[in-house]
Amino acid sequence: MNEVRFRRVRPAMALLALTMLVLAGGAQATEGALGRSITGMQITPYAGVIPPEPGFQWSLSYIGYDGKISGSRSAPIAGRVSLGLEADVSLTAATGVYVWPTKTGRWNFASMLTVPYIDADIDAGLQGPLGNQIRVSDSASNLFDVYFAPFIAGYHISEVEHVSMGLYVYAPTAKYNPDNLANPGLNVWTLSPSVGYTHLFQQGTLEFSVLGAFDWYSRNDDTDYKNGLVLRTDALLVKRTPSGWGFGAAAGWIQQVQDDDSDLADQLNGFKGRSWGVGPVLTYGKKWSGGEHLDISFRYISEFSVRNRFEGDPWSVSISAGF
Repeated sequence: MNEVRFRRVRPAMALLALTMLVLAGGAQATEGALGRSITGMQITPYAGVIPPEPGFQWSLSYIGYDGKISGSRSAPIAGRVSLGLEADVSLTAATGVYVWPTKTGRWNFASMLTVPYIDADIDAGLQGPLGNQIRVSDSASNLFDVYFAPFIAGYHISEVEHVSMGLYVYAPTAKYNPDNLANPGLNVWTLSPSVGYTHLFQQGTLEFSVLGAFDWYSRNDDTDYKNGLVLRTDALLVKRTPSGWGFGAAAGWIQQVQDDDSDLADQLNGFKGRSWGVGPVLTYGKKWSGGEHLDISFRYISEFSVRNRFEGDPWSVSISAGF
């Protein structure tokens, strides 16, 4: 590989702390109207690249999301139907990635682990004992569900085209109470097979990346609710300058392709969700002669054409480093 082509390429999976923003509620995914993924937030710079240099990479990320569903629309949460939902969620996540030593060639491999902390405030409109609607609020702050990828494979098609493949596993490790509106965890396993692709233009200064995946959820035994299969695609276009600054845009699409499965979901015609989003991206990267690097990324997404999901304007900032 031409080292010049890779001098700004970071381990794409080192920023995968950005791949999860989840509503901490007694219901989740399509139950609860958000899910493991949020529009335009899953993709990272160089999503198709695992670099050839072995070693550890570290990242710390923060995601903020203030979303709502209007009071005229129903949503399942905590085993009940809510008319209108509001959520103010923040997620801080620490991620470690290890790129495995390999011989010179087209393949590289990595593993990753993310430990997140979530802070959520939930407000819902529920039916009262007299048939009237009452507003109920709840909050939670604690460690969130851990997620990991035991094996990620990257293939260098050429010096400017790269693809990555991985299976990401979200484990129900956090506290959960089915009677609460807000919970630190979701009480379900989630498997997310993902494929990323990166093409570098203009001598590597212009990046186009795309990430495709689907999210498969296990059944929540405490609420007897199973979320339908969710497909998602994110895209990223970034132009980087000699000073280290980069600017561009990110876009995302989330589409649930199966109905949710429960008596509550049947009342809501399966509660299939979808969303679109687009917004600006700002990055900064610096690499030293000894191989150490520091990368900072900021992103803001405006959601639109949303159905059966929260609608809002998520934003994120992340810092990653390699030594």
